[in-house]
Amino acid sequence: MIKTDILIIGAGPTGLFAVFEAGLLKLKCHLIDALPQPGGQCSEIYPKKPIYDIPGFPEVLAGDLVDNLMEQIKPFEPGFTLGERAETIDKQEDGSFIVTTSKGTKHHAPVVVIAGGLGSFEPRKPPIPGIKNYEDNGVAYIIRDPEIYRDKKIVIAGGGDSALDWSIYLAEIAKEVSLVHRRKDFRGALDSVEKVEELSKIGKINLVTDAEVVDLKGEDKLDSVLIRHKDEARGEELKETDYFIPLFGLSPKLGPIANWGLEIEKNAIKVDNSYDYQTNIPGIYAIGDVNTYKGKLKLILCGFHEAAIMCQSAYQRINPDKKYVMKYTTVSGVNGFDGSKKEAKKEVIRSIK
Repeated sequence: MIKTDILIIGAGPTGLFAVFEAGLLKLKCHLIDALPQPGGQCSEIYPKKPIYDIPGFPEVLAGDLVDNLMEQIKPFEPGFTLGERAETIDKQEDGSFIVTTSKGTKHHAPVVVIAGGLGSFEPRKPPIPGIKNYEDNGVAYIIRDPEIYRDKKIVIAGGGDSALDWSIYLAEIAKEVSLVHRRKDFRGALDSVEKVEELSKIGKINLVTDAEVVDLKGEDKLDSVLIRHKDEARGEELKETDYFIPLFGLSPKLGPIANWGLEIEKNAIKVDNSYDYQTNIPGIYAIGDVNTYKGKLKLILCGFHEAAIMCQSAYQRINPDKKYVMKYTTVSGVNGFDGSKKEAKKEVIRSIK
């Protein structure tokens, strides 16, 4: 059995930063995540996309943000159970919890923190006959490594930010990019829409609106898609392609956590944001996009704030007889569990005789 001070379910940015805040309080953390690597959506869905609202970073790639967070928490030696989903939770007589994963791994901790982003994700798949047969053989719902598509013919379907952003990105490395959308209007950011239109005018993107991909062709691997236009005069068009990428978004689900007796509201966990982001079950907290409260903003920086507040409460729960006096890192420095220490240089005060 794995024992720790704080068990964090979800290894996205918010969960990772919670390790740092807990480390400052001398609390050890262990993280569980169904994905095979830390980083959550930032690593799995859009590692190459820039983020613009992280304080101190005018622009940072999602994957680089994860790398920086991993470097920041390294001195606190967190443990990881990756590629396993948290399935059940059992409260013990002493108020602690045992969480068991989908592979039977048991974890014991006095505090459990759910930082699972929006939960587990499933791609919204278009209702195209036989599409399952081409998954991993020309059909992809998430772009993990853009280099796979270098010098290839790509057909992207969708009208939101992901479809627009990836069309723009792949237009620079792919042999040919076609963006198919069932309407003329897009739901994405205005600057992305304008960029796609500009690339369309110079032939870098083949923009196909008022149309849908309705069928896939190919023997062992996808080799073409059938596009049906709403304009009956244009009818149907067979388009050669190496890859078809339908980007219709992801459907978030809480998964087994929804059965843990937590108070749920619109697929999110209700918490007490006026104090410490604790759930209706004492000792279980929820931070980041997975929680909800009046005035909630689903931003990474808000998750960082919630992590810091939560750790203060967790410390008091774990150490009810101790009083923690907060010290700024500029004063106390950062003392890692690995023996490392970071601290500001002390000022030398000299008296003048």
